Amino acid sequence: MATPVRESALAFLKKLGVQDSAFASSGLAARSPITGETVATVRAHSAAEAGAIIAAAHEAFLTWRLVPAPRRGELVRLLGEELRAAKDDLGFLVTLEAGKITSEGLGEVQEMIDICDFAVGLSRQLYGLTIATERPSHRMMETWHPLGVCGVISAFNFPVAVWSWNAALALVCGNPVVWKPSEKTPLTALATQAIVERALKRFGPDAPPGLCALRTGDRAIGEIMVDYPRVAVVSATGSTRMGREVGPRLARRFARAILELGGNNAAIVAPSADLDLALRGIAFAAMGTAGQRCTTLRRLFVHGSIYDKLVPRLARVYGSVRVGDPRQTGVLVGPLIDAAAFDGMERALGDARAHGGIIHGGQRVAGIAGDAAFYAAPALVEMPAQAGPMLHETFAPILYVTRYQSLSEAIALQNAVGAGLSSSIFTLDMREAETFMSAAGSDCGIANVNIGPSGAEIGGAFGGEKETGGGREAGSDSWKAYMRRATNTVNYGATLPLAQGVVFDVEG
Repeated sequence: MATPVRESALAFLKKLGVQDSAFASSGLAARSPITGETVATVRAHSAAEAGAIIAAAHEAFLTWRLVPAPRRGELVRLLGEELRAAKDDLGFLVTLEAGKITSEGLGEVQEMIDICDFAVGLSRQLYGLTIATERPSHRMMETWHPLGVCGVISAFNFPVAVWSWNAALALVCGNPVVWKPSEKTPLTALATQAIVERALKRFGPDAPPGLCALRTGDRAIGEIMVDYPRVAVVSATGSTRMGREVGPRLARRFARAILELGGNNAAIVAPSADLDLALRGIAFAAMGTAGQRCTTLRRLFVHGSIYDKLVPRLARVYGSVRVGDPRQTGVLVGPLIDAAAFDGMERALGDARAHGGIIHGGQRVAGIAGDAAFYAAPALVEMPAQAGPMLHETFAPILYVTRYQSLSEAIALQNAVGAGLSSSIFTLDMREAETFMSAAGSDCGIANVNIGPSGAEIGGAFGGEKETGGGREAGSDSWKAYMRRATNTVNYGATLPLAQGVVFDVEG
């Protein structure tokens, strides 16, 4: 029999090094979606404390920016070591607080380890360019410098990995990090901060006070970070609605924004597709994390010639997948985060029914926990056309499926929504695959072939276009978002030729 959630969570918090001072009689009520019970009450920072934390981070920046980048990378290497040692405990705490199945909780911590490895290598590769100049005896180049305090606002569905994507890169780039976690998942943030403190202690005095800070609280605490003049860049993960508020406020003071917002992701199943492969890819992408990933598959376009072969098989998978306590072996779908998520799912299914949708599943699953927990069977919804709830993201395990006849039609349907995060096509036709990835194909930041739209690796820049916000995190050249660029010209000659042939002679 599984250990009670509250007892288990408190034991892991203590083992991971979280101090009793992090809790209070009033503040943020941290609950587990597994049972709906409140596990602990986390102390919330006041507005004054939040401002002081940011001010301290700016003071840390003045020192940290001068530490050589490879030395900064050593701190991130030590963080990766501490995360490896704590992987099982932190991963299980993710399961308890976010409701992910055990392998997904562990996988999230593995992402943190992977980005630390990536960032350590990056600390010796913050390259600029040498640029050809038209002026003799001159050299022109670009250099990259630390930007300033990096604020991170993370969401409940990846309570610790998103912080690490930003923090690992920001730290090697020379920036302090101030983190405001989701109000729904403060416990995993406290545990991560305790792990960070161990890495900082091992690193020694080169890490100034305030370099990595955590601020817990409600929306107002996040707003302070968005508006604070000393925060140079804010990486915010959440809804498109949130991004519409955060983006203009950052622009007003000319701060940088890295926005990771909504994703109404789609997949296309072409006539040549390997249907066994497609079935597995669709099932994971649509039902993993109980449909609460930003890259969750929400819309499926199946060619009319294979619709009756694939969709009945998919409906059987939906009917057989095990929903339950995510700590149990064999469970693939855990709970929704809270009542609001389940209410949103019910509204979307009602709207789909009103638009002629045929719904398989979607009901609340009883007998797993009490009334305060919300488990739902994943819903497969056959729609006559893309309309109604298909056009909007619902953060729940709902997959809408409809027919298409031509690839151009399917691509147009896929692109006809506001979000532009992730997408995929299942096809063995090279022309279809290449068209899908071309300028005339998917308009998303991620476009996959023969895998679903979820499950990105840290080696590739993560993010999307349109209402997804345009931000990029993790691999590729995403590090540039955390640095400022300077163009330098050096004259090593004895004359002063001017660019563009300008002549400006003066007599001294």
